[in-house]
Amino acid sequence: MDIPAVNQERLLELFKALITINAPAKQERECVDYVAQLLRQMGLEVEEDDAGTIIGGNAGNLIATFPGNEPGAPRIFLSAHFDTVEPTAGLKIIEDDGMIRTDGTTILGADDKGGMAPAIEAIRMLQESGEAHGDVVLLFSVAEEIGLLGAEALRIQDLNLDFGYVLDTGPPVGTFVNRTATHDKLDVVIHGKPAHSGKDPEKGINAIQVLAEAVSNMKIGRIGPETTANLGVIEGGTATNVVCPFVKVYGEARSTNEAELDAQIDHMIQCFESAATKWNTTVSIHHDRHYRSYFVPETEACVQIAQSASRKLGHDPVLRTTLGGSDANRYNAKGVPCIVVATGMDKIHTHQEEISVESLVETTRMVYALIREAAESAR
Repeated sequence: MDIPAVNQERLLELFKALITINAPAKQERECVDYVAQLLRQMGLEVEEDDAGTIIGGNAGNLIATFPGNEPGAPRIFLSAHFDTVEPTAGLKIIEDDGMIRTDGTTILGADDKGGMAPAIEAIRMLQESGEAHGDVVLLFSVAEEIGLLGAEALRIQDLNLDFGYVLDTGPPVGTFVNRTATHDKLDVVIHGKPAHSGKDPEKGINAIQVLAEAVSNMKIGRIGPETTANLGVIEGGTATNVVCPFVKVYGEARSTNEAELDAQIDHMIQCFESAATKWNTTVSIHHDRHYRSYFVPETEACVQIAQSASRKLGHDPVLRTTLGGSDANRYNAKGVPCIVVATGMDKIHTHQEEISVESLVETTRMVYALIREAAESAR
């Protein structure tokens, strides 16, 4: 596929500008304003929704429309998210042999600026080339990292979209995620009984011991090929001289098979309840279905167009399954089909996060190809 050359200098300038704006979840105001101003300067129709008010953040989702010039072409969307995991304050960029990293004191934030910058640059390329395209709507969300909150608040069903692409997974560029897991959360409080640990320890019930009993009988980690479970946060107790009166435990389970997920959650709950019974105490458990899985089959237009564009760029358009969630979970649940497009972000959510210049450029080419292929599908 013959695609105009990517303005690498402009692309990198934008990417670096985006990652150096500190934007943790619910605190994206500065980054939202920066991108909104840029998109308006580019001539796009830009609006900000009320997601910030709904979720208790300081900014909403951006919805920017690039009107099409190809009659009958699908109206598609490109999605990425503003927020990053922490820390990014004081981020210092290190470039070495075609790779972009930090100095190790922060994460990089390529998740998801490694999707946002290529999406914007692809629109600039279309403006410069004048090539035929349908309507393209940029959906840049807030608070993705803490539960896809911005996407949940976004009224995507009102935007009259045919399908779209979420730029929010790792390499190799040219591949796509069309199947993900259902994600459940468990918030557990184990109730012990306080007593002076030096004077009357036998009069207490140590919630930590109850937790140990529960965990010793619990299957966590890799449960099956597409099912996992984890206990990730523990907090509790009041002092070393007090028999621990409570422990709070936060966990999760994920699976592409909801029957397996239900069985795993039931097992975890049973372990907590049995341990509480053995120690003659109680446990409070809150179970929440955080988001549901989706499967977009190969017969769907958004998948066929993506695979065709990928092949024309010389890639192998593998369709992947992941247990991670993205805004695509919310959008598919609301009836707007979409798949996740691979970018170059790697080692995400760690201080070793990195992205290559080559992958940023190739992701931009992929986005351009997706837009063009969608327009050609209408002819």
